[in-house]
Amino acid sequence: MSFRHVVVLKFNDDATDAQRAEIVAALHTLPTTIRSLRSYVVGLDAGVDQGNASLAVVADFDDVDGYVEYRDDPVHRRIIAELIRPILASRTAVQHHVDR
Repeated sequence: MSFRHVVVLKFNDDATDAQRAEIVAALHTLPTTIRSLRSYVVGLDAGVDQGNASLAVVADFDDVDGYVEYRDDPVHRRIIAELIRPILASRTAVQHHVDR
C-alpha cells in the first residue's frame, strides 16, 4: 500500500501565463530533492471546459511519513509562499491510501 496526495489549485483571474509556467517549473524540481516522492505529476488545466481549476498535482509516497517530508520540505514551502499563494484563489486537497 502507498500513500497519495492530490491537490487542485485555482488561480486568480489575473494570474499570468508566466506565473503559471514558473510554478510548474518550480514544482518539477521537487522530485530531485525530496527523496520520498515515488511519482509526481503536475499539470496545468488544458482549457477544454469552463470553470475548471488551474493546476493539479498528484504525488505518491511509500507512506504517510513520506508525504509529511514533502509537505514540510523547505523548498516546497517556499514555492507555495512565494509563487503560489500570491495568485491563489482556492485550494482543494485529499490524501489517501492506495492499494497496489
